[in-house]
Amino acid sequence: MGRWTQYDEDDYRLPEGMKRVGYDADSGRYYFRDSEGLVYKGPEGSEFGELTLVSEIPSSIPQEVDEDSDLEAAPAGTDGYRILALDEHGTRYNPRGGAYRTLFPFFLIIAVVLLLVWRLVLLPTRVAPVPCPSTTISYIVEPGDTCWDIANDHNSSLDKLLIVNPKVKCDMLMPGERVCVPDEGMSISVRF
Repeated sequence: MGRWTQYDEDDYRLPEGMKRVGYDADSGRYYFRDSEGLVYKGPEGSEFGELTLVSEIPSSIPQEVDEDSDLEAAPAGTDGYRILALDEHGTRYNPRGGAYRTLFPFFLIIAVVLLLVWRLVLLPTRVAPVPCPSTTISYIVEPGDTCWDIANDHNSSLDKLLIVNPKVKCDMLMPGERVCVPDEGMSISVRF
């Protein structure tokens, strides 16, 4: 224990015969009882300070206090139930949402992280296709198409098609892939 801890105890700080009997969490005040049975309240938000005589005891403070009783717990009735906290109008306080309301921000963060993982990892990234040169037209490969069929349908040769599309592999054409097809009367030469 620290050297000056005795100065924080009730026996040292309170007047003779005064005893702390309860705490009201709603108002942030401690309640005290003197040897004659009168109840006093302390200043708001402070453990010690000027005490004020109270005419009516809050319902959360027991009428008689034992030495071993828990001062900050609500008094238990004869059936074992404790009084719930009351608001300033005397009605019981019941938070809406309960425990789920406090967990909502946690679940919201988890949902955002999962959406980001799904977007960045699981969805394929779409890269904008390279535009076709001005002397060609764009063609989307359909199921069953071959390089020769595409060139033949557009009155071109397979060699010209492969010159315009050097990265296209005719063995592995996929439906939906874009191919640049040379125009009919166009002359194409290979530059090295």
